[in-house]
Amino acid sequence: MNSLAPYAAFFMRLAVGGVFLSRGLDRIQGGIPNLSLGSLLVLLVIAIETVGAVCVLLGMWTRTWATAMAVYMAVTIIAIKLPHHANFELEALLLAGAVTLMALGDGPLSIGIRFKKTA
Repeated sequence: MNSLAPYAAFFMRLAVGGVFLSRGLDRIQGGIPNLSLGSLLVLLVIAIETVGAVCVLLGMWTRTWATAMAVYMAVTIIAIKLPHHANFELEALLLAGAVTLMALGDGPLSIGIRFKKTA
């Protein structure tokens, strides 16, 4: 195995977390909706795109947040992009990145590694 392979998670966290954070901040600037069932879903998306992105960037609970991101991207592609024949390249790349982070986890260059118990 390549000696740099364990650090791949760091660069994937930067890419996926950075894009999700950018999208989340843009969504927040659009305004927080009034409370309804639809707005609760928007708030869930905002949480995934901001809180989840910050946690991924820092390497905290990466697998959990990457799973939420992957589910969100899969639903976005299937429910929104495909029915309207819209381009979904970015969403597909984010889905692939989130799935990769689900497999890689935090990696050695993370804050989350500091909190893990050593045997």
